[in-house]
Amino acid sequence: MFPAKKRLFGNHVPPRCEYCQFSQKNNSGNPVCPYGMRTAGDTCKRYAYDPLKREPQSLPTLPKFTADDFKL
Repeated sequence: MFPAKKRLFGNHVPPRCEYCQFSQKNNSGNPVCPYGMRTAGDTCKRYAYDPLKREPQSLPTLPKFTADDFKL
């Protein structure tokens, strides 16, 4: 058989309403499902993952180096 297609951000993204292509944000910034789901952790049968709605993780900060750290 054919191997599974690799998705953006990996194949194991947990389904959440905030990543659904149908969800919209209300005035307070919480995702709102037009199909009647009430909590942000629930998903419905119409869930469709949208990778553009996912925010990337922040990069780790680099340690501070001095000129003495690079001397041999």
